[in-house]
Amino acid sequence: MRLITTAAIALSLLASASAQTNQERATSGPDSAQTSGAQSIRITRSGSQPTRQGPSEHFSGSARVEHVFRADAPGRAAGALVTFEPGARTAWHTHPLGQTLIVTAGVGRVQRWGDPVDEIRQGDVVWIPPGQKHWHGAAPGSSMAHVAIGESLDGKTVEWMEKVSDAQYHASLSTEASATPAPGAQPRPSQRAIGDFAPKLAELTDDVLYGDVWERPELSKRDRSLVTVAALIAMNRPDQLRSHLVKARENGVKHEELIETITHLAFYAGWPNAVTAIGVAREVFEKK
Repeated sequence: MRLITTAAIALSLLASASAQTNQERATSGPDSAQTSGAQSIRITRSGSQPTRQGPSEHFSGSARVEHVFRADAPGRAAGALVTFEPGARTAWHTHPLGQTLIVTAGVGRVQRWGDPVDEIRQGDVVWIPPGQKHWHGAAPGSSMAHVAIGESLDGKTVEWMEKVSDAQYHASLSTEASATPAPGAQPRPSQRAIGDFAPKLAELTDDVLYGDVWERPELSKRDRSLVTVAALIAMNRPDQLRSHLVKARENGVKHEELIETITHLAFYAGWPNAVTAIGVAREVFEKK
């Protein structure tokens, strides 16, 4: 009789424990799994996010935007990788809670309304205070990429304004920026040739001609070289032709193609111009 009583008590305890365990699973299991999932590390693989062209109403030139992250609530930060081709930039805009830029490649420019233009380079970190009207983008002669990080206020992260004019974009750099060369940077072609004597002409040549015009995607650099070489032959400009024959070779124009260009132009630009150009070409090609 005592054995039966003991067994009944044990079975009763087991049933009670089992019921309690099932109740705990029912009340805490799904929530616990959900909480664990929400707190786990999340990795977004490189290249997995879609990239879109920066909208023309907010960008001048070619810029690509890849939205790399957006924090879950209660977080409100978001970040994007923006890549600017030479000469490309944002329109004027503000951020309600400010913005941080981390330059990951190239050389760029940033300006707050009313301040001089500053140059920014790979490794620089830029903080734009809340509500400050500003723009940022690539330098005329270089592409630039940065990670842009900002926070939303009442669901809004940016207030877009008018576009940056060419005059604003090409304004002189601040004294500090222009006096500080990039580490290991070499003088640009016109700065090296005439910068000490005519600095503004050198700046315009490097920034506008080589930095902007030569980087426009509507013609390849190879085609631009052929057009330039032909024009210099026709105008009989041997000094300028010399450097542009070198540039043409660097841009993929073959030796034979340049000789044929000169031969062809003899019928349109005149024999004397063609003969002068052949002499310059011989000098350039023999040095190579």
